[in-house]
Amino acid sequence: MSYSCDFVIIGAGIVGLALARELKHCYPHSKIIVLEKESSLGRHASGRNSGVLHSGIYYPANSIKAKVCAQGAKEMAQYCHQRHLPIAQIGKVILPITPADDSQLDLLYDRAQSNGVRAEIIDQQQLKTLEPLAYTITGRAIYCPDTSVIDPKAILNDLAAQLEQQGVKILFNQKFTQLDLEEKCLKTPTETLYFGHLFNSAGLYADQVARACNIGKRYTIMPFKGLYYTLAASSGLEINRNIYPVPNLQVPFLGIHFTKKLNGEISLGPTAIPALGRENYSAWEKLSLTETTKMIWQISQQYIHNKQGFRRLIHQETPHLLKPYFAKAAQKLVRSLKPEHLQPSHHVGIRAQLFDQKKQELVMDFIIEQGKNSTHILNAVSPAFTSAFSFARLVLNQNVNI
Repeated sequence: MSYSCDFVIIGAGIVGLALARELKHCYPHSKIIVLEKESSLGRHASGRNSGVLHSGIYYPANSIKAKVCAQGAKEMAQYCHQRHLPIAQIGKVILPITPADDSQLDLLYDRAQSNGVRAEIIDQQQLKTLEPLAYTITGRAIYCPDTSVIDPKAILNDLAAQLEQQGVKILFNQKFTQLDLEEKCLKTPTETLYFGHLFNSAGLYADQVARACNIGKRYTIMPFKGLYYTLAASSGLEINRNIYPVPNLQVPFLGIHFTKKLNGEISLGPTAIPALGRENYSAWEKLSLTETTKMIWQISQQYIHNKQGFRRLIHQETPHLLKPYFAKAAQKLVRSLKPEHLQPSHHVGIRAQLFDQKKQELVMDFIIEQGKNSTHILNAVSPAFTSAFSFARLVLNQNVNI
């Protein structure tokens, strides 16, 4: 079948759907098609994230993440309320786990002020009132009252249904096979699309789509696997809100933390362990010799050169594959936790982390690259879900080609 449209979007994750929503707002009479290679929504990052609407406290003031996160969280929360989708504003505390982390609290607080995030530095007594089981090694912590938890798949499904009512076509089981930007023609195994402008929000495969458009050749995806445990109800541990460690700000990961789900379940994780495949969620699932070899090479080179303290990251994260070491990391936040309190979780995520081959560094911020008749969203990782609505607006505001 052949289609013609004004805009085609590759990838029906939260960023792709948010782009379609914003395009429909800006160009209400436009024809928009969203291509999704899977048979349903939320099969990858957008449906596998922690379900936290982040506050925006972590990001440098001049970054894209800082510009869109706090506002995006407000807009996503508002969307949930308006659409009667589940959301709980439970807040979070950020705890130092080493004495050296204490100065980072001040840095994070300054970033909160710059980014328009409500946050306060609290003492041990205030922490005990908020979260009795949480432990701060320095006697101080940060409290972010506005952090919420949501149901990512409920949002994806609701947003897709709204878009379809507005005339947006979402085509499933459609992976592009050929792309001609001169002719503005894209082909899948069963469809041919003619478009005015292409948006690449392909997540784990965004780098490959970009290369097909002769864009972003310096970048490649270096996937990281996030494994979780669940706190057993029999543990007797009462967790009221999300509990995070002060993160290592050299790398784009937040460390093992406690997340209180909408159903009251407590999730612990994720790890940040280099994955050997873009969809390697379990054992040998979806591994290829070529890609796995490339990723082992990238990881080994990063380990040797030790950019961004990569070696430290590997030394910290690899032991978390074993339950006792995972529990040890969580015990730095809640000392009364014991390894037997942890139950295996089926929740596994893979982060589409972008790697800059020129700088030999993990990319810390969102990347927007413009090409001929195309726009490419690279490194749309956390807080991409939180920021999706405000980020989509920023992408279109920066786009002079459409």
